[in-house]
Amino acid sequence: MKLIYQQMLAFFVVIITLLVILGASFFHLMRENVYQSTWQQMETYAYSLKSTSLKLVNTSNGEQIALNVSNLEISELLLQNQKVHFTIYTGRDKVLYPLDGFQSVISKTDWQKLQAGQILRRRKDIGDRKKVNQKQLSTSQNKLSSAQKQLPNWGKQVITTDVFVPCFNSQGKLVAVISVGAMVSNIESSIKEIQKSLIYALLVSALLGILISYILAHYSTKRISRLRKASHQIAGGNFDVQIENNGRDELDYLAADFNKMASSLKESQEEIKRQEERRRQFMADAAHEMRTPLTTINGLLEGLAYDAIPEESKGQSIELMRNETKRLIRLVNENLDYEKIRSGAISLSKSKFDAVTVIHNLVEQLQQKAQESNDRFELALPKQLEVYADYDRFVQILFNVMQNAVQFTDDGVINISAERGFNEVIIRITDTGIGMSQEQLRNIWERYYKADPSRNNTKYGESGLGLAIVHQLMQLHQGKIEVTSQEGKGTTFSLTFPSPK
Repeated sequence: MKLIYQQMLAFFVVIITLLVILGASFFHLMRENVYQSTWQQMETYAYSLKSTSLKLVNTSNGEQIALNVSNLEISELLLQNQKVHFTIYTGRDKVLYPLDGFQSVISKTDWQKLQAGQILRRRKDIGDRKKVNQKQLSTSQNKLSSAQKQLPNWGKQVITTDVFVPCFNSQGKLVAVISVGAMVSNIESSIKEIQKSLIYALLVSALLGILISYILAHYSTKRISRLRKASHQIAGGNFDVQIENNGRDELDYLAADFNKMASSLKESQEEIKRQEERRRQFMADAAHEMRTPLTTINGLLEGLAYDAIPEESKGQSIELMRNETKRLIRLVNENLDYEKIRSGAISLSKSKFDAVTVIHNLVEQLQQKAQESNDRFELALPKQLEVYADYDRFVQILFNVMQNAVQFTDDGVINISAERGFNEVIIRITDTGIGMSQEQLRNIWERYYKADPSRNNTKYGESGLGLAIVHQLMQLHQGKIEVTSQEGKGTTFSLTFPSPK
């Protein structure tokens, strides 16, 4: 099932459920109100009959009920037009008027309630209109009125709703009960008419609910469709997709996250392209760098094999082959080192040692290379400075940075200083070389990147991996490396090694 239909169904179910609950509640309340109104009206009729047609007279047996028969007959005729009947009881099963009227069963409990002055209300009551034995009637009551004979449901059992109103004498004794009732079928017919109107209203509301459900579902799914189309475009390689959002709800938040994802994918794709371009450049450089020493080694080996090299030059040839072999090994090792560091395949063995001694040793190793470029080292070091690091990797970091300074400095000065900070050791290496632009500074930690491509054939830094390895090793030490540079004026590397906690 499509999402729009699922959404429509969900909205429609919610709307219909709400309408049914409201409709059922309204119908129940309306039904109760109809019965309450009917009972109140019948109570009014009962009190009217009591005041106009019943009176108490004193007899030898005490106060007795006297009926105004003519008024009762008129009242009966009037109530007949409203489909209402009444009955006057003087006991649980004694009917005073009319003798052929509707007579309901009054239980002992109900009679006790009437004696206590309570008004009884019955929603559904079964009464019978029976023809009485004329010989049992008194002379004053042996004639049935024409109005009585014309009453509906003559001699039939009917279901009524009625009220029972008690009447008391001056001593507070129950002397009569007036029952006023109406046929339930008449009330139910009115209720059914209201119910029919309510059902029509519910049907119209349901149709409106379908329309509203479609509008809401279409609005939601339209926004989701935009995300789907944008996803297809990204899958097709278009990373410039951006979805408009107003930040109002979860779908807008999803659109914002989607835009961030698209931007991130675009940056990743560009980075992949840059890395691929550098990889190709590196492979070309590596092939070029390897071809030269391999050609040299191969030529020297053939010369030695065929005795083409004079005896006095063989030592020099062997030394040359050793240097070229070391150069090849260095190219391979740098790549292997970087991959191990990047993948976390190496672990550090940290210890405390004197950083000043290490710096002096490295300066000694690079002194000859510095002299070849007319560079000189200037040191500003304390007598001793304890550092906590992996010894071999610490040497590798400083060697790469110092070698980098020698490579890009001619006729200049390389200044090395070290000091203790707060729970850290800071080593700074500053040169007066060619410096770097801001773009070069952003890329120097990237693999295969060379800040100065014109120096590809120098003896050091030909792989473009030295500073990338330095950056990874500093991260493994949980240290920090910062670079500041200005073109034509030089570069400063600041290395921070944290002390053990």
